[in-house]
Amino acid sequence: MEHLVEHMRLSHHSAHEPRCGVCGKHCRSIDALRDHLEFGSVVPKAGCASVFTARGCQLCLAVFPASGALRAHRAACQLSSAPTQSQLTRSMSRMSIQGGGHGGAVALGCKMVGGGSDGTLDVCARVCLIDEHENILYESFVKPLIPVTHYRYEMTGIRPEHLRDSAATVKLARKRVEDFLLNGEDPWKIRTARGSARILVGHGLDHDLDGMGMDYPAYLKRDTATYPPLMKTSSRMMSNSLKFLTKSCLGYEIQNGGHQHPYDDCVAAMRLYKRMRALRHGLKGEVKGCLGPAPASVAEAFPAWRQRELERMSPGELLRMSKPDYRCWCLDDV
Repeated sequence: MEHLVEHMRLSHHSAHEPRCGVCGKHCRSIDALRDHLEFGSVVPKAGCASVFTARGCQLCLAVFPASGALRAHRAACQLSSAPTQSQLTRSMSRMSIQGGGHGGAVALGCKMVGGGSDGTLDVCARVCLIDEHENILYESFVKPLIPVTHYRYEMTGIRPEHLRDSAATVKLARKRVEDFLLNGEDPWKIRTARGSARILVGHGLDHDLDGMGMDYPAYLKRDTATYPPLMKTSSRMMSNSLKFLTKSCLGYEIQNGGHQHPYDDCVAAMRLYKRMRALRHGLKGEVKGCLGPAPASVAEAFPAWRQRELERMSPGELLRMSKPDYRCWCLDDV
């Protein structure tokens, strides 16, 4: 039991982690769970893989009691791609009448062009902000503060004429985005209390915010690039691309060549966030709310002075005491 207690100190296992629906194994990420279910070679993993092949969802990795339940589930789990450009225009005009609403979450996406002598400096040239229902709150080309040396047209579809007089200045675009994020709250207040401010969702949020010269409190950011369950299985916990996450978790493809609209990235990030937020881990005593306490440290969860008591506990009791080293999105109350 001494070794089990030490393992729990180091692993941060909890009910919030992705878990095998066959054997109950805890995994650090969805990628690790996918490896356990589909590519294992030792006997326990091979047993799980055979059950998962027959009754498991390839997207959310849930295992169902019968194939009929799996077929019914697939219809809801498999999502289609974002609306076309014509549908996008109708969505924008509708939101200009309805307004932004109150609270909730919004997703931000930016497209960058190249600046600097060699065109490798990322400069924000287009921004898009959507709500939870995938309606556009704000979308505009942005006039860069420095000369553009590479428009990256093959990917962005941005031409010089897009960034001339009709494009918003960086200051104006930043003000519009901040207005939607703050939702009437004073900027200094949201540093310590959310109020009616909105949760900001995205992929590589710090990069996009830097491109617009913005900052936002870390406790209000939900980044699909740095959320541990969505990261790679390596010990370095490297990020997965948004393209990979969309294909593996949502079931459709984005960024397949051609001109990329930031709306597609916003929709993919928001759908990933909502899927993670919708998970129910069956926990008692944990209160939903955006400003919940940070995860307990190892010392708080398994203090050394309780070593003898801890060694007498069952694995289930130790698991109930353990806390993840990140804040699970299922605890968000938007």
